[in-house]
Amino acid sequence: MIIQPRTRGFICLTSHPEGCAENVKQQISYVKSKGVIEGAKKVLVIGASTGFGLASRITAAFGSNASTIGVFFEKPATEGRPGTAGWYNSAAFEKEAHAAGLYAKSINGDAFSDEIKQQTIDLIKQDLGQIDLVVYSLASPRRTHPKTGVAYASVLKPIDVPFSNKTVDFHTGVVSDITIDPVKEQADIDNTIAVMGGEDWLFWIEDLKAAGVLAEGVKTVAYSYIGPELTYPIYRNGTIGMAKNDLEATVPTINNLLSDLKGISYVSVNKALVTQSSSAIPVVPLYISLLYKVMKEKGIHEGCIEQMQRLFADRLFGKDVKLDDVGRIRVDDWEMREDVQAEVAKLWNEVTTDNIEAISDLAGYRKDFFNLFGFEFDAINYDADTNELVNVESIKE
Repeated sequence: MIIQPRTRGFICLTSHPEGCAENVKQQISYVKSKGVIEGAKKVLVIGASTGFGLASRITAAFGSNASTIGVFFEKPATEGRPGTAGWYNSAAFEKEAHAAGLYAKSINGDAFSDEIKQQTIDLIKQDLGQIDLVVYSLASPRRTHPKTGVAYASVLKPIDVPFSNKTVDFHTGVVSDITIDPVKEQADIDNTIAVMGGEDWLFWIEDLKAAGVLAEGVKTVAYSYIGPELTYPIYRNGTIGMAKNDLEATVPTINNLLSDLKGISYVSVNKALVTQSSSAIPVVPLYISLLYKVMKEKGIHEGCIEQMQRLFADRLFGKDVKLDDVGRIRVDDWEMREDVQAEVAKLWNEVTTDNIEAISDLAGYRKDFFNLFGFEFDAINYDADTNELVNVESIKE
């Protein structure tokens, strides 16, 4: 079939298998170009199919020759309907890993469930024995609690007072004002924490340790974001921020759990990037478009793969992990430089529909968005029929 992008708001409804494969190949090429990372050799990535999770898996495999197990929840193609981008990414990753002689297997299912945790443990015992790095990179709007069966849905809202600011429709370039009403009930905050906080990360580490599949000296890392003050009301001080606070507060508990293994946990605060999750947050696409402009002009722009390669090479497995005053790794350090934020703030005050294409990198934002789904790669002929090369034996469902 011929697959073209079809969008609804911040969602792309289609994805292109050969384009996703090209995306994976380019990320692999970047990691290999940066040289060997003396890092973990047996790696579990929870949330491994897109964004930071995919980039982490690629970095571990092709930077450190690591064996990797990926856990994700994606859909293969059905009759006349493409699979999800994450499915195609994972299929392409496994093809490239196997061609390079690397162990790579995946489990497709609800990572919040006890069933998938047990399947993962069984696979580790069968094939790897123990793992020395656990990357937790789940991004989901809902979660069914594995112990109680209660279903939680997250909300994206400010707390206490409405939030008004600029936003952009990144498809059309129209800049407009938006007001988002605050949450009305504490339950909305609690539900968002239940979905996106640290409890499931802790459950994973508890189960993996109890099963004896964590190696001595094991490391685990989860990902967070802080961002600039202008996004605080909708992000860091909003419902998502409360969940991120909970995630970060889980670190001491996991450290205590891993102490007898001489293991350690980290939260890495990463840069603002175009991901399926960030595209859904009002204000953020406009901020990223301006940020990209400034950082590219300064020669310090990074995408997901550049961020993860630097995180692994310089921090997780480098000589100095460099924690901030509350114990977090900061690879958003270039984004949050004073000179970068001052220029972004100036552009924010100036940006309108009339000048956005000139003073921002909205074109770069759009390209990165469509790249997520395998579109807008020069090497791919999108007018040609594509085959659904996606039935990967080692993706277990």
